[in-house]
Amino acid sequence: MRFSDKVAIVTGSGRGIGRAIAMRLAKEGAKVVVVDKDQATAKSTAEDIKAGGGQVHVVVIDATKREDTHRMARETLEKFGSIDILVNNVGWFGKGQVFIQTDEEYWDRILDVNLKSALLCSHAVLEQMIKQSYGKIINISSGAGKAGNSRQVAYSTAKAGVIGLTKSLAWEVARNKINVNCICPGFVDTQLTADFTNNDPKAKQAIEKLVPLGRLAQPEDMAAVVCFLASDEAEYVTGQIISVDGGLIQA
Repeated sequence: MRFSDKVAIVTGSGRGIGRAIAMRLAKEGAKVVVVDKDQATAKSTAEDIKAGGGQVHVVVIDATKREDTHRMARETLEKFGSIDILVNNVGWFGKGQVFIQTDEEYWDRILDVNLKSALLCSHAVLEQMIKQSYGKIINISSGAGKAGNSRQVAYSTAKAGVIGLTKSLAWEVARNKINVNCICPGFVDTQLTADFTNNDPKAKQAIEKLVPLGRLAQPEDMAAVVCFLASDEAEYVTGQIISVDGGLIQA
């Protein structure tokens, strides 16, 4: 129960990777704030945490809006009195598009959801983390942010921005005993990946053949690494970008 005295905010935790992270943190004793734009999925995650004996609070926000993210921080403090862990998990890659066919509206949406949300949520919680001289921020980027990807120029750019945010913020807040790290998932067996492959089993098999470990990741694979970075076992780890992709990108 390494998080028994900790309060954790997990954005985008109604489903997929965020849900797995919230469930794992709660299982290890954290008081979890489930944050999502979709009230129904957020409540579903919260109900499962409660069923397991965990303490949980739901905040429904648009993580691309400053006023919403600051309300998230206020509600967390009102409910649990502290903010120890923030997982910036909100993300969306949409359908792959040739860059020349994309437009400003598409870029704004991709950049807002994947990068601006992490900036806003980090900004919202840092005052409290600095006050208590303790905090763990874990950002979820992507292998596309490291290596780039055809037909995902805007998404790759946004996720590369998350990596830059991680490195820069880690330098800035280290003196406040706040750790900032990032994981880069590869292909994870979630609904987003199913949408990306149009639920085509052959497309899924083709992806699995690319991965040295021979399978798609499960959301729980991401949760395990996030929980390490959120723990005091990672006290001397900050500013790091860790690929969790079965060996797909070895850099």
